[in-house]
Amino acid sequence: MTCAHRPEYPRPDLVREHWLNLNGTWDFAPGAPVPDGGGWPERIVVPFAWETRASGVERGWLDRATYRRKFEVPTAWAGSRTILRFGAVHHRATVFVNRTEVGSHEGGYMPFEFDVTDALIDGANELRVHVEAPLDKRFIPHSKQRSMPRDDYDSVAFTPSSGIWQTVWLESRPATAASAIRLRGESLASIEAEVEVTGPHAADARVDLRLLDDADSGPGSALVATPTDAGSFRASLTPDSPRLWSPADPHLYRVEVTVHSADGVDRVVATTGLRRVETKGDKIFLNDVRIAPRAVLDQGYWPPSGITARTDDALRRDLELAREAGYTMVRKHLRLEDPRWLHWADTLGMLVWEEPASTSRYSAAAIEAFEAQIPVMVARDGNHPSIVIWGLYNEEWGLDWQVEARPEYQGATARAYDLLAALGTTRPIVDDSGWSHVKTDIVDWHIYTDDFATWADLVAGLAGHRQDFPVTLAADEHLTKQLWATPELIGASLPILNSEYGAGHTSTDRGWQLKWQTQELRRHDAFSGYVYTELTDVEHEMADLYYADRTRKDLLGIDPAHVNAEAVVILDVVPVEPGVDVALELGALLRLPVRASHHGASPIQGTLHAGWAPLLSPWPEAVPTSAIEPVALTVDPFVVTEVVEVALTALEGTARLLLWLAVDDGTIVARSTLDLGSTGSTEWDAPWCDQWL
Repeated sequence: MTCAHRPEYPRPDLVREHWLNLNGTWDFAPGAPVPDGGGWPERIVVPFAWETRASGVERGWLDRATYRRKFEVPTAWAGSRTILRFGAVHHRATVFVNRTEVGSHEGGYMPFEFDVTDALIDGANELRVHVEAPLDKRFIPHSKQRSMPRDDYDSVAFTPSSGIWQTVWLESRPATAASAIRLRGESLASIEAEVEVTGPHAADARVDLRLLDDADSGPGSALVATPTDAGSFRASLTPDSPRLWSPADPHLYRVEVTVHSADGVDRVVATTGLRRVETKGDKIFLNDVRIAPRAVLDQGYWPPSGITARTDDALRRDLELAREAGYTMVRKHLRLEDPRWLHWADTLGMLVWEEPASTSRYSAAAIEAFEAQIPVMVARDGNHPSIVIWGLYNEEWGLDWQVEARPEYQGATARAYDLLAALGTTRPIVDDSGWSHVKTDIVDWHIYTDDFATWADLVAGLAGHRQDFPVTLAADEHLTKQLWATPELIGASLPILNSEYGAGHTSTDRGWQLKWQTQELRRHDAFSGYVYTELTDVEHEMADLYYADRTRKDLLGIDPAHVNAEAVVILDVVPVEPGVDVALELGALLRLPVRASHHGASPIQGTLHAGWAPLLSPWPEAVPTSAIEPVALTVDPFVVTEVVEVALTALEGTARLLLWLAVDDGTIVARSTLDLGSTGSTEWDAPWCDQWL
């Protein structure tokens, strides 16, 4: 057996030295468990869901199957315990080693492990995994997998992802070992460490901790953790010169945790960063600096391998694509992503909004299954500094879209918030993303519309005191949702942001809407960020920034990096349509009101310029000579400027007007464009909306 598929260590933030990757080609039998002596008709590549082409099986609507492979335990592991670990298996797994059942697990997006030592034999061992993946997924957490019968959001769901879909591996450790390592750097000066030790000698163990990357990290620099209870230890590790983690400087600290006991030595290297994220009133702060994340929704699908990236580089590349498009945060939608993706977010300095998978129907069992993911999410991913927002429910999925009307659904929402908050989380929590909130640290909303004037009006209202917004479920099904599920919560001082928007069904429409809809979000500094939908095409959803193969689309010559820049130029214009933002005649006088927005830490002292380019052309490498006298402009952080007017004559009947803000050394810090079409008028003044006054 080879391990050519996803061979890297699956938990780079929590590393043990002695391990064995079990990915590769396994025997596979669809249907009921294979009886002793039964045949194995197919072969499957682990760790890819059996619906995918990458698995070699590509079996749709299969509700159960059994996997088998052989493995040998390294002789050097003699005297230690052998732990079998699974990154994730959808949905219910029963595991056998040498025909002995070693355990079972339910929940398709959570890791699990079994101590298989006592089931091992010398030489070759047989591992079997029987997986049940119900076709009816409505009452189990299933993210955006399709269900049969169909669930309530089938139109935005994708091909199911069943079976083993993350790495399977063996680890060697002593009988007494670290079972949980919790690292937090919210003080910005020290890393607070909590270590849980389990095993026969946990009560007598000693735990040493050492910062591997500090100036004085030699063998004698270890700190002995303080026992706080049987098997529980705490310590505070203070770097010599604390260096904070941030998108600009994503510095990580590696903490060596060594457990000494009568069973031997267990050594784990864990990773975290010094950073603090918090809300203060209606603002979000990272390391005491105000931020407004510019985010993109990411479903995390790759052809032909589904929700499992073919390579570790593919995980990293998606984060790089988001950054190249100007985004500072990724909202990973409705599932716990591969831990290596979070590792790359930590390493690259990309902020992350993480949320568990949802059910689609309400029942006591469905709520219990949903809530079971919450402590696992925090335990698995809480050390990652990149995660700055925890999400819970999404658009009342699993709550029958009735949170406003049903007290029991409100109770479930509040209980999920309380469960997450009680785990000592140090991140803001969103209780019901996009729809009616019950108990939350951030108020967010989702709106999709193709009509710019409607969008501008809704955005302006929500930046003020508006409490309701429209939701379209289908062409003939519309709802009006309230930001708050209960009236007594109205008026709470909390950050408000958009967490899903986007419009247009072609690449050109999509680019145009991206530019103008995002501009309206930047017009109002009441908002603490936004989340564009979405990064890449997935199956039938084909109106995104990148194709499914990650190649870039032509978005009408509009560069998302300019749209999502830290500083942007805002035009007080009601645009007409893609390709014609403003209609006027050759030689007409254009009077254009302009503003600017800046989400950096320091004011910008710059000058505003304008010049001409061919219609719909991309931003040129060398900007043209400015067609206006430079206009001095000071842009303070999170304060949209007052209007300045740009007046110039259209030199062509159709053209693209470039507008840019440059600082003293000529560096361009903000860009925008305006596409001019033809009309019979000879002078044009921007139409103003009431909310711009």
